[in-house]
Amino acid sequence: MADQKRGGVVFEDYLPVMAEKLGGEGLIGELCNGFQLLVDQDKGVITFESLKRNSALLGLEGLRDEELLSMLREGDIDGDGALNQMEFCVLMFRLSPDLMEESEVWLEQVLEREFMEGMSCM
Repeated sequence: MADQKRGGVVFEDYLPVMAEKLGGEGLIGELCNGFQLLVDQDKGVITFESLKRNSALLGLEGLRDEELLSMLREGDIDGDGALNQMEFCVLMFRLSPDLMEESEVWLEQVLEREFMEGMSCM
């Protein structure tokens, strides 16, 4: 597990360990669960308010508003000021350099499996 310093916050990278134990699909499921913990239930996205309100669930209660906003900005691909589920998952992968390397292997495995399943239908 690598410790990284991002925006004044030490981030311990548990994703590679989770990925090893859960596999690719299990990890994605856990990321989806994490998204559900942080999401604004009315809007269906992670907003600054929902992140601030729910950050203690992830042990991030000590983060300043600027740090929370920085996290949102870093992951906000479409520029709407919030994180949808895809943006959240991409951000979690980007925050984990070890996992980024492993994700390429997973992608190849998934594509190979999809290809083989597609071939069996012919």
